[in-house]
Amino acid sequence: MNAIPEPRIRMRSWLFAPGDSGKKMLKATESDADIVIFDLEDAVVESGKADARAAIAEFLAGKSAEERARLWVRVNPLDGQWTADDLAAVMPAGPGGIMLPKSRGRHDVEQLDSMMSALEQENGIEPGSTPVIALVTETAAAMFTTGDYGGLQRLAAMTWGAEDLADSLGAQSNKDFEGEFAFTYKLARSLCLLGAVAAEVVPVETIDTNFRDLVALRKRAIEVRRQGYRGMLAIHPAQVPVINEAFTPTEEEVAEAREIVDLFAANPDAGTIGWKGGMLDRPHLSRARQLLAQVEG
Repeated sequence: MNAIPEPRIRMRSWLFAPGDSGKKMLKATESDADIVIFDLEDAVVESGKADARAAIAEFLAGKSAEERARLWVRVNPLDGQWTADDLAAVMPAGPGGIMLPKSRGRHDVEQLDSMMSALEQENGIEPGSTPVIALVTETAAAMFTTGDYGGLQRLAAMTWGAEDLADSLGAQSNKDFEGEFAFTYKLARSLCLLGAVAAEVVPVETIDTNFRDLVALRKRAIEVRRQGYRGMLAIHPAQVPVINEAFTPTEEEVAEAREIVDLFAANPDAGTIGWKGGMLDRPHLSRARQLLAQVEG
């Protein structure tokens, strides 16, 4: 049975901030987001990428190592021309991690690892110490490689993307007539979740583009957490408190998990135990332990 190791920092909320806006980077950093992602990809036009790289490097250089642990950078995809320049600019400043967009499979993470390791060594950073989150469903071909990421030591999390996938497919929309993700995008969500758990890394839900509807955001966040997701991407600071709450086990959930663990501890030879009019078995114990690990470390 796969179990996701608890990360060294919390990974419930991942807030994007454009790398070409010092004001927005500062605002994002001052939020309660577990991780802030300074964006060099979609949020920055081609003519502004060099200035954005410099701005991010300067911002990171002004922070302590402890502060930088939650300040990550989304570089440009490896099938383009800017990834090496992105890394060369930001890695010397010691970002907390790197987001790789449009990952086509484990070979992309391996290539990124090689590039990062060289820069870590050049800049006195322990090789392999900068984690990576990969966006794994942004192209049609990438959908078929989501289960191939196991054993990548630098990989800490996997997430998925509905907007770029729709673009890759030439789709008019990624939603159905009820406003929910259409089947293909629900499939992408499932493949990302399965791939992340198989790789024993943190699965992270994609963005909700309607940052004004916090009620719908909360409903969706709770729903995907029930499915197994551990966190969610955000595009606006207002989304962060909702996401943090939704991905934090409630007191009732924690108490119930402790009760289940204690029941099995008191009955170590039991395969099943009657509880609240139903039956508990070993998978219930495993889920209870995983939930407690999220709050107790």
